[in-house]
Amino acid sequence: MIVIDSSLWIEFFLGSQYGELIRVNSLFQTNSFIVPTIIIREVHKKLTEYYNEELANDYCSYFKIGKVVNLDFKLSVFSSKISKQYKLPLADSIIYATTLQNKATLYTMDKHFEELPDVIYYKKVTSNTN
Repeated sequence: MIVIDSSLWIEFFLGSQYGELIRVNSLFQTNSFIVPTIIIREVHKKLTEYYNEELANDYCSYFKIGKVVNLDFKLSVFSSKISKQYKLPLADSIIYATTLQNKATLYTMDKHFEELPDVIYYKKVTSNTN
C-alpha cells in the first residue's frame, strides 16, 4: 500500500514535471493507494486556487478509487503521538500516522518527511534565473 502526499497530487493535477513521478511510477494506476481525508482537503483547496471548484471536485473524485481513510479517534491519538515524536505539523502528522497505521509507504515532496522511515522523498529543484 502507498500514500501519495498532497504535494505530489497537486503537482500531478497541475501537470508539472514532478507530477509525472506519479504517472511514470504507475502510482496512480492502482487501487492500492490510501487517501487520508486531510489530503483531499489540502488538494481541493489548492486546486480551487488554480482552477475552479467544479474542476477541483472532478479531480478530487479520483481519490475514491483508493482507500479513503477517515480521521477517527484511534488515528487522532496516534497522530498526536507522531506529531510529538517527529515534530510534524497537524496535517503532516495525520498523513504520516495514516501511512504507518496502514503499513504503507509515503511518497512526498514535503521536506518535513525527508528523513522519516517508510518515506520516499522527491526533492523539488527550483531554477534560479538571475
